[in-house]
Amino acid sequence: MKSYYPVFLDLQGKRCKIFGGGTIAEGKLAKLEDAGADITVISPEATAGIRAAAQQGRLKWQAREYQPGDLAGAYLGIAATNVRSANHRISQEAKRLDVLLNVVDNPAQCTFISPSIVNRGPVTVAISTGGTSPALARKLREALSDNTALEWADLAGVLSQARSQVKKQGAAIDPQRWQCCMTPELLGMAQAGREEDALNSLLSNLLDGSAPGLCPSVERCIPQGCRSRKSSTASP
Repeated sequence: MKSYYPVFLDLQGKRCKIFGGGTIAEGKLAKLEDAGADITVISPEATAGIRAAAQQGRLKWQAREYQPGDLAGAYLGIAATNVRSANHRISQEAKRLDVLLNVVDNPAQCTFISPSIVNRGPVTVAISTGGTSPALARKLREALSDNTALEWADLAGVLSQARSQVKKQGAAIDPQRWQCCMTPELLGMAQAGREEDALNSLLSNLLDGSAPGLCPSVERCIPQGCRSRKSSTASP
């Protein structure tokens, strides 16, 4: 079985072309728009959603069939036509031009496959079965969406601010100390809208070697020097 290298792409301002104007093609738009891609849809027909997006200037729609050369200058492409021969030709062009391409429902012709996505705030969890079973990827996505472990994503804003302040101070902190400081109590503060309190508490625990229950060494954790990983990473 082929093994894929997982990666998140920066598509801000990048040219992305979608071939096909049906519901599957429309379903690809939201994530591309969120990523700031420069989107062009090439298809003689298009759904009402694609037409509306074109009218609003959110994408460009070229009402025609695929033509050789359409991928020139593109960073990424998606072949979602209902004509296999067209998808194959698009795939061949993508390989010649080294353009990243996803051919819907045909992993063998893809240079990348789209994962199933779970979002919570700025946190994204991507699930892939290597193209073997989209149904399994969806099942896992639905299971993870209801998993309480995703609540930790609600700390993202506080952690980002703390990381920025720690960098400004030039402090060196052991990665394990971050883990030990991410407690259910800290999460509760953030979820209650007390982000400033949570930030102050986190910074104090990160930088203070005398913080109760934590390792006295900030830069390098001492084995058995702080509360166990189990208690610090337990589900809230």
